[in-house]
Amino acid sequence: RFDSTVGDVMPWSFVPTQLDVKVVPGETALSFFTATNHSKDSAITGVATYNVHPPRAGLYFNKIQCFCFEEQRLLPGETVDMPVFFFIDPEYAEDPQLARCNNITLSYTFFQTDEDDDDDEE
Repeated sequence: RFDSTVGDVMPWSFVPTQLDVKVVPGETALSFFTATNHSKDSAITGVATYNVHPPRAGLYFNKIQCFCFEEQRLLPGETVDMPVFFFIDPEYAEDPQLARCNNITLSYTFFQTDEDDDDDEE
């Protein structure tokens, strides 16, 4: 399952393109999140943090490629689809503490960075 939020002062919308995906441990999966900068006149740079629930499942969650690896800059009114390419380690199925866990939630929160975005538009 996927969950997404943005920081209080960030004028972006940020949503998963699909709310869930079925993943077989050991097989890769690709999902997308869509972000839109609703500012009419400012490019905005943000960075995403993430967490995995239940927390123990995070030990087995492996991101190969993710928009959260670097800052994302959106121009005024711009909408982008951002990928996350991942897999669940097959050892997940062997963990007795996760024996009854059939759902993992990956949550992202986007925060606006502290940098002055107008400085790099030269």
